[in-house]
Amino acid sequence: MTRSGYHRVVLKLSGEAFADQTIGFGIDAVVVQRIAEEVTKARADLGVEIAIVVGGGNIFRGLTGATRGMDRARADYMGMLATVINALALQDALESLGQPTRVQTAITMAQVAEPYIPLRAIRHLEKGRLVIFAAGNGNPYFTTDTTAALRAAEIGAEAVLKGTHSGVDGVYSADPRTNPDAVKIEKLSHFDVLARGLQVMDSTAITFCMDNSLPIIVFDVMQPGNITKALTGEQIGTLVHPKEAK
Repeated sequence: MTRSGYHRVVLKLSGEAFADQTIGFGIDAVVVQRIAEEVTKARADLGVEIAIVVGGGNIFRGLTGATRGMDRARADYMGMLATVINALALQDALESLGQPTRVQTAITMAQVAEPYIPLRAIRHLEKGRLVIFAAGNGNPYFTTDTTAALRAAEIGAEAVLKGTHSGVDGVYSADPRTNPDAVKIEKLSHFDVLARGLQVMDSTAITFCMDNSLPIIVFDVMQPGNITKALTGEQIGTLVHPKEAK
């Protein structure tokens, strides 16, 4: 049986991946169910422990609110609450497939989720449960990309899987949606990402991953089967590695 190249990973999903593409926001139950099925299959077939960080951009994005005159901190807290809605939707889809799942939030809301406790999260993973981390890291001014990097380090994950949603299947020298000369890069270092200003994750997340030697796999999560391919080491997307790419 094919095995994962990793024992434990954090999968980062943007809120936009959950959106109804016909209107650009809300939650598309079909997409959420498909992602849940892929994650459940990967957990069962590969024996990998998977934690998930979800964004909230399909419901509310804090930075967008701030640009429209809202207080930045208040807007970010609203964005954190949006991630909880997505986390609960994903949990429901996962558990409908028989996959035990726990949601842990960085903002206490005992009626709907557990508080984030690293050792409890690790124990859930060891028992075969999936864990979804919601509400960011509990502080404004930080993205869910940074949350994914932070949680990966805290629970001892070996990689961050960054699932893209806009049809871009990795890291390119420029935006391939607007620049036909953009070239896909299959492997590069964290330092290269920062030095070249490439759009992978925000710079805080990239720096954190570099400082903690966490590789990042950037791939198109909307392409069926790609989660398993990323876990088994197939050459999809882009590998951002702690060391200089050779």
